Amino acid sequence: MSDETYRVQLQKEQLVFSAAHFITYAGDICECLHGHNYGVRAVVEGTLDENQYVIDFIAFRDALAQIVRRLDHHVLLPTQHEQISVETVDAEVIARFGKKRWVFPKDDCILLPIANTTAERIAWWMAGEIRLALKDEPTENIASLEVWIDENHGQWGICKIDW
Repeated sequence: MSDETYRVQLQKEQLVFSAAHFITYAGDICECLHGHNYGVRAVVEGTLDENQYVIDFIAFRDALAQIVRRLDHHVLLPTQHEQISVETVDAEVIARFGKKRWVFPKDDCILLPIANTTAERIAWWMAGEIRLALKDEPTENIASLEVWIDENHGQWGICKIDW
């Protein structure tokens, strides 16, 4: 058994998405709705399989690109926040925080099962989605997955999960 580990990293021009969001901080402060041109990087770490690679680059790339495309040109809303309520009523999504209220077309929103739409929590969500998308790929040799979300040209939120 080898003690070698290898990493496969994806960071490509097309792994970007534009999305609107807002976050809360300091307990009761909610920033204004705004947007970012997010960049995505993902890293898989593990041992080599019988093909002498950690993961099939093409399968990894395509799974990640599909997830990134789902977020592009949408409003990202958290569904697990204690003070933000998000409800779908007919063709609209209504979000509330204190006295603030936003109404969006349902098709323009992505409801994420996270507590805040920070880059770190988006990275965590995306890591789970990548793992789910690759469930039919051979991944027994993979130890971990790391997802990086860049929200402002070098301002990264990073999440590393065990595979």
